Amino acid sequence: MRDKLEKLIAAYEELERKLLDPSVLADQKEYTRLAKEHAKQAELVAKAREYLTALDDIDAAKEMLHETSDADEKAMLQEDLAANEEKLPQLEEDIKFMLIPGDPNDEKNTIVEIRSAAGGDEAAIFAGDLFKMYQRFCESHKWKVEVLDASPSDAGGFKSIEFKVTGDKVYSVMKYESGVHRVQRVPKTESQGRIQTSTATVAVLPEADEIDIQIDPGDLRIDTYCASGPGGQCVNTTYSAVRITHLPTNTVVQSQEQRSQIQNREVCMQMLRARLYEMELQKQQAELGAERQSQIGHGNRSEKIRTYNQPQDRVTDHRIGFNSTYNNVLLGDGLGAVIDALAAADRAEKLAEAV
Repeated sequence: MRDKLEKLIAAYEELERKLLDPSVLADQKEYTRLAKEHAKQAELVAKAREYLTALDDIDAAKEMLHETSDADEKAMLQEDLAANEEKLPQLEEDIKFMLIPGDPNDEKNTIVEIRSAAGGDEAAIFAGDLFKMYQRFCESHKWKVEVLDASPSDAGGFKSIEFKVTGDKVYSVMKYESGVHRVQRVPKTESQGRIQTSTATVAVLPEADEIDIQIDPGDLRIDTYCASGPGGQCVNTTYSAVRITHLPTNTVVQSQEQRSQIQNREVCMQMLRARLYEMELQKQQAELGAERQSQIGHGNRSEKIRTYNQPQDRVTDHRIGFNSTYNNVLLGDGLGAVIDALAAADRAEKLAEAV
């Protein structure tokens, strides 16, 4: 491990030198990229240095113990030796985990899609409840939420809603929310008090930069139409809403939430890049033989990652068997505890694989 850590530290020091290079300082894009890499490696390098220092102190203590005959000095050296040997296993464990390759998308912002699935009007209401839950969660993290496109339901909630979340390491947290969410409760429209099971699908897509996905303008069909819903005097009078179809993949995105056609077109391109980027990731993983199920499945009641049971005041995440309360998660601030548990399980699995 020593050789590997020494190379790691040398690479980090080289990175520090590059950050002071005038040519790098003049290139804002390159400087930002290197600065992010420097910050990402800082904790690991600190641990590596601590580990190597402990090894050196152990070797020095053993050598001095062999050379000295003074009882007091021997006692002090043995105490130092024991202290350093005691902390080595934990340092090794920490370093092994830090050396596990991270998800390259963890630093990215996300585009989240929520769609009502099985359950009719109640599924749309549930989709709206999920959106409110994520709004509260994002606010608690000081993240910005921007609605890109929405299709409200007459009964309340949404048939579908897409929104962008911007902030620090958004995807690293939100990625655990992809899948089918199931709710069991008495709908507001139910007069006889019967419990209904409904579902909504959530897809969390890492936002793709232009450098990630290159789109040929010739592959696009762009349609404009009159926006509907709130938005001022221009609604239904100007063609501000935009629909873009990516012809090679038949991927369709649309936006009418912004005030101008130019703004809606930019939003559409953001969504399109995210979807094409996700398709490319799936293709790469398929080529590597990875068994990767679709994020959202078919939206059936039997397909679920999490169940929200109102009568029993219980929320269960089926991937790890984690339980919390309905009011705490869907109506309160308890989503963070669920995601923390999922992230911990993910880390433990990756560490076991690495070992």
